[in-house]
Amino acid sequence: YKCPPGTTPSENTFLQKGNDMVAAGYCLYSATTMLVLTMGAGTNGFTLDPDKGIFLHTHPDIRIPAAGPIYSFNEANYRDFSVPVQQYLNALKEGSSSIGIRSNARYVGALVADVHNVLINGGIYGYPGTRTNANGKLRLLYESNPMGMIIEQAGGAASTGAGRILDVQPTGIHMRIPTFLGSIENVYELDQFHQYYSDEDEDET
Repeated sequence: YKCPPGTTPSENTFLQKGNDMVAAGYCLYSATTMLVLTMGAGTNGFTLDPDKGIFLHTHPDIRIPAAGPIYSFNEANYRDFSVPVQQYLNALKEGSSSIGIRSNARYVGALVADVHNVLINGGIYGYPGTRTNANGKLRLLYESNPMGMIIEQAGGAASTGAGRILDVQPTGIHMRIPTFLGSIENVYELDQFHQYYSDEDEDET
């Protein structure tokens, strides 16, 4: 984020929508060390050359597949997820979703590792709300928004299930929000499940 001209930086300076971010990135430490970065004009990947001590531009203009076979959710919480999320996960496992792919679970439990896998291979990452934590676990300002910007700049989508993450107005530094990130077709279908089953619940009440 940037401080608006003529203002003094304060905690409120950070309470900006994700649309106002100027850059986002993450480092992934694995067999290689990788930096993934966006400055609002595409997403790029850089791999550390340990011999030279520099990052090489190894992944120019990363593009996430329009649909993918991976879903990354903590299914230990399945029974506490909302009906739309449960039904969506059932469709992925049965192969009856609109993407026409029987999906595979890949969940490490580390946000960066799980989102990076989805970014490269396609699919969807989700940390929904639960019965006890309606807004989920991830913080909007420094987890969901940066990852959302990275995914969108790679051609993917970032949603709360009810709308675009980067459109959400934060009300606090540590505000939490349900988060779904990934291939545009996967995330769009997840949003459709929310709309369909939410309407059904309203009809029943």
